[in-house]
Amino acid sequence: MEVGSLPVELWQLIFSYLHLPDLGRCSLVCRAWYELVLSLDKTRWRQLCLGCLEHRHPNWPNQPGVEPRSWREAFKQHYLASKTWSKTTQDLDSSNCLSLFRRRKGRRQLCVGARGEFGSLRAALAAASPYDRLVLLPGVHEEQSEVLLKVPVEVVGQGKLGDVTLLASIDQHCPTARLCNMVFMAARFTSVLYKTTSGYVQFDNCNFESGQLQIHAPGTCQVKFCTFSQSSIHLRSVALCILENCEFTGSENASVTVEGCPSSDRNWACKHLAVLAKSCAASMQEPNAVGCPMAKQDGWGESLLGPMRTCEIVVGEEQRSFVSASGAQALVGSAQEDTEFGENLQAAKEEEEEYPALYSDSSDSDLRSDGEEDAQSVYKLPYQAHSLSHTLADITDSRLQSNRLHTLQRDLKLKSLQQELQQDKEAQSLANSLQGCIIRQCLFRDGKGGIFIYSRGQAKLEGSIFRDLTYAVRCIQNSKVIMLRNDIHHCKASGIFLRLSAGGLIADNNIHLNCEAGVDIRKGSNPLVLCNKIHSGLRSGIVVVGNGKGIIRSNQIYGNKEAGIYILYNGNPAVSGNHIFQGLAAGIAVNENGRGQITGNIICENQWGGVDIRHGGDPILRNNLVSCGYSDGVVVGERGKGLIEGNAICGNKGCGVWMMSSSLPHLINNQISHNSIYGVAVFCHKDDAGDYPLGQGGSESFQEEREGAGGENDPDSEEEYPAAQRPISVALVELNSINHNGAAGLHVKSSEALNIIANVIHANRNGGVAVLQSSQLTRIANNSISCNSRGGVLVEADCQVELRGNGIYANSSHGIISKGEGVIAENDIIGNHRCGLQLLHAADMKVIKNRIQSFRDYGIALFDEAKGLVQENLIFQGRSKKSILRPVSNEEDCIIQNNVLLTFKKRFDMECMLINPPARPHLEGGAPVSCTAAGSQRVSSITSRMDGGCHNHGSIFCTIL
Repeated sequence: MEVGSLPVELWQLIFSYLHLPDLGRCSLVCRAWYELVLSLDKTRWRQLCLGCLEHRHPNWPNQPGVEPRSWREAFKQHYLASKTWSKTTQDLDSSNCLSLFRRRKGRRQLCVGARGEFGSLRAALAAASPYDRLVLLPGVHEEQSEVLLKVPVEVVGQGKLGDVTLLASIDQHCPTARLCNMVFMAARFTSVLYKTTSGYVQFDNCNFESGQLQIHAPGTCQVKFCTFSQSSIHLRSVALCILENCEFTGSENASVTVEGCPSSDRNWACKHLAVLAKSCAASMQEPNAVGCPMAKQDGWGESLLGPMRTCEIVVGEEQRSFVSASGAQALVGSAQEDTEFGENLQAAKEEEEEYPALYSDSSDSDLRSDGEEDAQSVYKLPYQAHSLSHTLADITDSRLQSNRLHTLQRDLKLKSLQQELQQDKEAQSLANSLQGCIIRQCLFRDGKGGIFIYSRGQAKLEGSIFRDLTYAVRCIQNSKVIMLRNDIHHCKASGIFLRLSAGGLIADNNIHLNCEAGVDIRKGSNPLVLCNKIHSGLRSGIVVVGNGKGIIRSNQIYGNKEAGIYILYNGNPAVSGNHIFQGLAAGIAVNENGRGQITGNIICENQWGGVDIRHGGDPILRNNLVSCGYSDGVVVGERGKGLIEGNAICGNKGCGVWMMSSSLPHLINNQISHNSIYGVAVFCHKDDAGDYPLGQGGSESFQEEREGAGGENDPDSEEEYPAAQRPISVALVELNSINHNGAAGLHVKSSEALNIIANVIHANRNGGVAVLQSSQLTRIANNSISCNSRGGVLVEADCQVELRGNGIYANSSHGIISKGEGVIAENDIIGNHRCGLQLLHAADMKVIKNRIQSFRDYGIALFDEAKGLVQENLIFQGRSKKSILRPVSNEEDCIIQNNVLLTFKKRFDMECMLINPPARPHLEGGAPVSCTAAGSQRVSSITSRMDGGCHNHGSIFCTIL
């Protein structure tokens, strides 16, 4: 009987008629026959699997139309699981041959029913011996009182599921039992269908209606292919149990309740259940269509909103060079067309009309002849070798900047769950844990709750679907939940709710279309939330409230109606490596004293601010890419705080950073470029239209969190949150690269003090810095302000400003225009196309020790009623031979003395003019690190002492952060 003597197809046809024992024997004949038996997977093995009345389709109830990877493997798992109940004796592992002499259990089959040997189940149990098989004939079997199960038996319903109905309450007092192919209904005297406190029970292919299963430690259970209609399971301190391929519908409370820490007192079945759990886990390691009907993992996925528009960033000298893959035109020209920002743009245009001296181009570059360019080159002062010159070189090199942004996007690429588990041993340990209740491939629908875990309980959920419930999972009181590859949608409240120091692992789930938050973390809960898709929610994606913590990493959060991540009332999560995009509100909102460490995320294409910080919010925002938003990149609203460091904030349709003057952020070492309006805008009026709404918890009230939001409730806050130790008294904009934005680089209308230190403000469409309102002192020191399309610095009337140690170079209009009050000291104002410095109206400025040069206009021009002190300035004469213009009416109020006018005739002399001291700005301790927002490096920012002392008795700049 060699295989070669007959065609393979004929052998397969012959083998397809064999029964299970014969197939097993044939597979042992030789390797050829073994492979032949395996080749029958979609024929004979499929018939055997579907023909067994004790089991349903392997992918029931979630996807019964999808075939398993292997019918033989599915049948094997069914078969092994059905035999678990009878493995009470210890296997003899010393020798396989001893199994031949093992005494086999003598099993009888007892029929129960109208035409059977016994009229009732109680009578059959009284006569049964251990391991007998009780067959319930079709019909309704009712017991009038509680049935005690004292001997291990197997109770099986005859016929199809539904032919046998049992109305009884069973209390198990034996080591093991199995019940199969029956409909359980609650008896008239109790709602408890089945209870065990010490033994193991196995349910296969049963229906439970309007009742409850109670399993108490050291008892345990295995439930497979069962339906629970308005029924539930209550597990108390169970060490290990398995629920697989079950359907739960119409529950009035939680469908599965897990109470208490897994008991260390384990019965005989736990080791067999652990083996089954590990074998099933191995088969689920590679996600497939059977496990969970999630969206494809390629790229950023597709939401119900349609295909995700990835944002390809192209950097060049042209404004708005960030383009979207689906429509560059919408991003390039949208600022003029978008109604939300039209008013802001109109205000910017009105400023141009109101301040023509600042914004006038005079066609300096366009109408200049070759002879004029040659003449200007003779008088051009070399100013490139200042302390921020390397940063300036980086941003003017479009190829280098583009490469850096593409490198940043590559570094911030989403990690897979496998990569996360390899790098995070804690997550790996949680994913591999086998304790408490293990729920796999189940369906929870159309009821109040899915899983409720409390009082240090533990549960593991894999490949299940939760839909049309009030909530999917509720985990509280130091309990732990592990959720892998589940689908959670259309919940009336939050999908997953953690409270009161709950924890666990929530990974690789598809959480969408829930009425409240997808994941709600409160009251000291601290879960790991990894690699999930959280999208299309009717409120926020993730909410962290009331001292909630958690690690939120490598998730795709998109298309939610409110904030992708919402942090408030002392919530303090670690948010890193996520892609947060296409939200209908803010990407991340930090409100009501919320905190958090937000690092290395891609936040793009959100309708509101990429990050929104208000009302005491105080996060660390570091090394994120905030781009292509339909509003501002980062919004720091009323009383907002936080450290905003090392981020790339690019290509947003609003401002790069929008701040209210009542806020106290530290904006350090960011790259803010190619935004449609201002690079950084500071306003003093209340932003009513853009104020972030409170009460996102909906039916889940934030009242408890609001009452306990004070920092004193978190004794570890100082240690865990180093930013809380910084004294924060004045908003600080330091060491940022602000370039190629659509309006002014830095726009200030402030009622509070502001420090603008050591920034590179370059090539913005309007002026470099515009201070239009400043009732308290605005300090502008050690900045490089160059090549902006309008003037360098504008100071409006009634503004208080100190300009010290800045390099203001090659701007297309005047270097500085001031109508306000303050000090202009020790600045280099060189190579601007109009006047170096203009004092207008009632300006009252002290202009001291500046180096000023204008090629075609006056170095210093004083108009109207300008007054003050112009002293010890060094004015380099340009081609026009103009130095100081003084047509002022009150000469006694304007003192001009001890200024030096230099005229050079040799090129060598011109090259020596900015050497002692060298070109400004000056930064002690070397130049700062370039702001590339690289995710792998933490950038330290240093504010150095200014040259030439301070305007007042002390300087707030003389600190090291």
